[in-house]
Amino acid sequence: MSEPEERVAPRRLLGLAVPALGVLAAEPLYVLVDTAVVGHLGAVPLAGLALGGTLFTLVSTQLTFLTYGTTARTARLHGAGRREDAVAEGVQATWLGLTVGVVLLLLAQLAAIPVADLLAGPGPIADAAATWLRIALCGAPMVLVTMAGNGWMRGVQDTARPLRYVLVGNVVSAVLCPVLVHPLGWGLEGSAVANLVGQTIAAALFVRALVVERAPLKPEPARMRAQLGLGRDLVLRTLAFQACFVSATSVAARTGAEAAAAHQVVWQLWTFLALVLDSLAIAAQSLVGAALGGGSARRAKGIARQVTWYGLVFGVVLGAVFAALAGPLPALFTTDGAVLAEIPHAWWFFVLLQPVAGVVFALDGVFLGAGDAAYLRTATLLSAAVGYLPLIWLSLAFGWGLAGIWTGLSLFMLLRLVTLLLRARSGRWAVVGATRAETTVG
Repeated sequence: MSEPEERVAPRRLLGLAVPALGVLAAEPLYVLVDTAVVGHLGAVPLAGLALGGTLFTLVSTQLTFLTYGTTARTARLHGAGRREDAVAEGVQATWLGLTVGVVLLLLAQLAAIPVADLLAGPGPIADAAATWLRIALCGAPMVLVTMAGNGWMRGVQDTARPLRYVLVGNVVSAVLCPVLVHPLGWGLEGSAVANLVGQTIAAALFVRALVVERAPLKPEPARMRAQLGLGRDLVLRTLAFQACFVSATSVAARTGAEAAAAHQVVWQLWTFLALVLDSLAIAAQSLVGAALGGGSARRAKGIARQVTWYGLVFGVVLGAVFAALAGPLPALFTTDGAVLAEIPHAWWFFVLLQPVAGVVFALDGVFLGAGDAAYLRTATLLSAAVGYLPLIWLSLAFGWGLAGIWTGLSLFMLLRLVTLLLRARSGRWAVVGATRAETTVG
């Protein structure tokens, strides 16, 4: 980068990142609680939760443009001094999320059983996953409304209220889950019901926030179509992620209940730490979008460099912490000796990838804030096709188990690291303008 760069005050960056961390960590932290509660039911329910939870994530996160695309658009408008237009983006994203969520709810009731059978093979794991999924996906509209709410609030640099809303919903779920699963005897179904209750509460709070803003609440199809235009590349990017992650869970399930359960434990920890690291990326996304919307490429580039170094340092620290916890931590999730014996086959990949993940997720946030979705799409599709997917299915064919699956994840992350560093160095992502996020940078 040849031109001088500006840095944002660390206090400002962390002031956005810390509340965002709470929002990002709340859901996977609840899933960890859920995993620990269900894990004491045995290997089959835990494996069913692993498969069902992965499918639920596939459905919901395939629409992450409701968060990240909305943040990119609203941040630029906010940076240009157009708050009312920024909030209007949130209204339309909420309508879009509600509409798509209702369609997904209806489709899930028809597709849950055949999809679970396809991925895990007919049997008790597939049956458990389908039962959990059909209940949990009743919350799809609420999940997507919450995504949209997080998106527009991040864009206007308000990360405090989303933290409160998400914490309320997840605390209620965390209290209900063990009560419904064990004392009331609802088993795996109790886990899904607790999840649904928390999602409904959080979504209601985000809708209330829009009402308080006194923004026009009428649906605007033209604005929603524009959001879908940016969302196209983000959907394809997310589809690459989910093809990999669902394949990994499917191969683990076909390897055996113990391997699937072990993969669930390590994968949920990976997801949790990915979102911890992503908190800096959320702050960068908001600040980079505002800088570019305000016409300052120099400031956007300074923030990009700053957040990348922070991500590397945090990744190193997290890797060291979880290396030290390799012995005692897995035992909190299951007492099954066979499952515990499988966990080390994935654990050390998980630990060593943390510094790489810190840089990758930081740069993801920068480019999402810049609206550089087309490049992210291409880089992710390439990395998945060359790295992750081949090794996952070779692991099934040659019996490499969890070590093969996690070797594929490692290659995937390293390829993404290289492509993102090259893009950062080029500077071509830093395109200024209040409405540039409505398109993508080539």
